[in-house]
Amino acid sequence: MKNLKSNLHEDYLRSLMFGLQDGIVSTTGVVVGISTGVNDKAIIVLAAIVAVMVEASSMGAGQYSSEKAVHQMDKTGKHTDNLLIGAFIMFFAYLIGGMFSIVPTIILDQPIARYAAIASSFIGLFVIGFLKGKIVEHRPWRSAIELFIIGSIATTVGIVVGSFLKV
Repeated sequence: MKNLKSNLHEDYLRSLMFGLQDGIVSTTGVVVGISTGVNDKAIIVLAAIVAVMVEASSMGAGQYSSEKAVHQMDKTGKHTDNLLIGAFIMFFAYLIGGMFSIVPTIILDQPIARYAAIASSFIGLFVIGFLKGKIVEHRPWRSAIELFIIGSIATTVGIVVGSFLKV
């Protein structure tokens, strides 16, 4: 992990972590919320895929424009990352994160798919948090638990909203 840490640009690590975490959490919230309110698999999958594609595109574009503003403001030359690489990392990390809940929804039927999506996402958050802790050499178990808690809160919001707005 030390070799990875020394070769990984901090801005790219930020894009990777943010994209993975937000992709998992947001898409799980959409999948769980919609599948709680609707039983039609086609609607759930369509909504999840539309959401993850739109959100990944938005996150990639937001990464590019916000990092460009930082580069323009930086008079020290400290920021040496490539804006397009950061945007692509964000985009693909978000897509990959979204797959943690979309894949179980595609291959399984409800309500099992909902529970599998939650479990897959929570395991993904835990593992990603642990790996992040290892890469930055700071409390991997705490990092894993932290991401798990964040995902739990967002998933609970999706369940509550889906339950109230059933159609």
